[in-house]
Amino acid sequence: MPADIRKTLLHVEKTLIEGGKAAEKPLTLIAAMAVIRNPWTGLGFVDDLSPAIHDCAPELGALLTKMVLDAAGGGDKVEGYGKSAIVGLNGEVEHASALIHTLHFGNHYRNAVGAKSYLSFCNTRGPANAPLMIPLMDKHDGGKRSHYLTIQTSVADAPAADEILIALGASIGGRPHHRIGDRYKDLKEMGHDVDNPAAV
Repeated sequence: MPADIRKTLLHVEKTLIEGGKAAEKPLTLIAAMAVIRNPWTGLGFVDDLSPAIHDCAPELGALLTKMVLDAAGGGDKVEGYGKSAIVGLNGEVEHASALIHTLHFGNHYRNAVGAKSYLSFCNTRGPANAPLMIPLMDKHDGGKRSHYLTIQTSVADAPAADEILIALGASIGGRPHHRIGDRYKDLKEMGHDVDNPAAV
């Protein structure tokens, strides 16, 4: 069975002033969300989650990717990206993880924006109106700190106990006045190799 989608939501915010100073390039954050019935509700402990993953994840990945791209004006506009899921209180965190931590879900987004980085993520369990946090990073460069961002929002009536809230996030731009450098500057200062940042 495909995903039983109760509703979709689109969150768009634009930051024009940060720290009392106008942004040279305003930051746009986009979150595309779907509230679905948890496909494992009422089944008890399920050993093999893959059938429902294959049934639901591709459709959700395609749907949410299209919502992000429509809001952004195309995949080339997306600079930072990430994903998140909240499972309702009757579900397992594994259920939230199952639908977003699969290439059947994430590759729709990755390919559409031409990304090289992995999709940063958050997966939690909570009640309706639980905070939805979508961590973002630059789609090409995981060490580019200007795009270390987090979208924060919530859905007043979701997830219900038998639902999962699934989301993709995007940024157009980075933090307006980023000034902490990137990890490569730190590595150079510390004399560490980029391929072995912990020097172990």
